[in-house]
Amino acid sequence: MSVALSNRFQGGKAFGLLKARQERRLAEINREFLCDQKFSDEENLPEKLAAFKEKYMEFDLNNEGEIDLMSLKRMMEKLGVPKTHLEMKKMISEVTGGVSDTISYRDFVNMMLGKRSAVLKLVMMFEGKANEGSPKPVGPPPERDIASLP
Repeated sequence: MSVALSNRFQGGKAFGLLKARQERRLAEINREFLCDQKFSDEENLPEKLAAFKEKYMEFDLNNEGEIDLMSLKRMMEKLGVPKTHLEMKKMISEVTGGVSDTISYRDFVNMMLGKRSAVLKLVMMFEGKANEGSPKPVGPPPERDIASLP
């Protein structure tokens, strides 16, 4: 079985195949949202869905198509907003409607496109706006001498 993998997949062929399968599955769900009349009036829907897919794949640690409690914990810490175990359980319950202990991609997209103001949605939107403002410096920090220290 030969699958063309892009160079962003690392960690061996099995991992790359797993990521490629997950990407196809999420792209199929994105097509469903694009065809859904409920979201037809949404501005820039294809671009938003592509961004949601990238962000979701980044935090789906087990590549099973669901964000569990530990994946959510990692996401919140990476976004600079660490939460307690109880707060994260509440966030998952808020997104899934109390039905599941994990956030599926459909739940995630519905939350991000929905009118309700979920805590997770606010954090994700804040993170996106924070990254737009100023680019992060690249490379090693400039050298400083003792006199320049506070």
